[in-house]
Amino acid sequence: MARNIPLDNSRYNEYRPLMQRQPKPKRGPQDCMEARVFVSLMRTADALARGAEALLKPYSLSGTQYNILRILRGAGENGLACREVGCRLITRDPDITRLLDRMESRGLIARARETQDRRVVKTRITAEALRLLAELDQPVHDLHCRQLRHLPAKQLRQLSDLLDRARGDQEEAQSSR
Repeated sequence: MARNIPLDNSRYNEYRPLMQRQPKPKRGPQDCMEARVFVSLMRTADALARGAEALLKPYSLSGTQYNILRILRGAGENGLACREVGCRLITRDPDITRLLDRMESRGLIARARETQDRRVVKTRITAEALRLLAELDQPVHDLHCRQLRHLPAKQLRQLSDLLDRARGDQEEAQSSR
């Protein structure tokens, strides 16, 4: 036989508003498309850089050190002044002199004061570093191909063009300072 027991609905008024759909919070300036693209670029750059760092780690090279070696290989026998190396880096390093000191102690670069202008110290790549880069050229190329193989050539060209355009204004503004 069923008993007539009243339901306890004393918490009903506290619970019901919680179950109703809450309005979405209003978007702030940090939610604009430019901010979303910026965050996406940073996350993508970090994801791709992690692969490069893992490849370079067994060679005891950082991404910045590898970048310096490539810059100096491109400079040829003339080498570059410390400031010029710093300006060409992908990621700016405020302590380029100390970084070059470590690379020189490993025998990867050589520095010498110029005879014409004793204020200028030229940095040149060593034969050992050229051998190291030659060993890394194919694995680095293969890494880039693996990382971006899912994008067709046309999209890669478009992405490259868009990134060049996005960076262009920033590089011009910084070089005029």
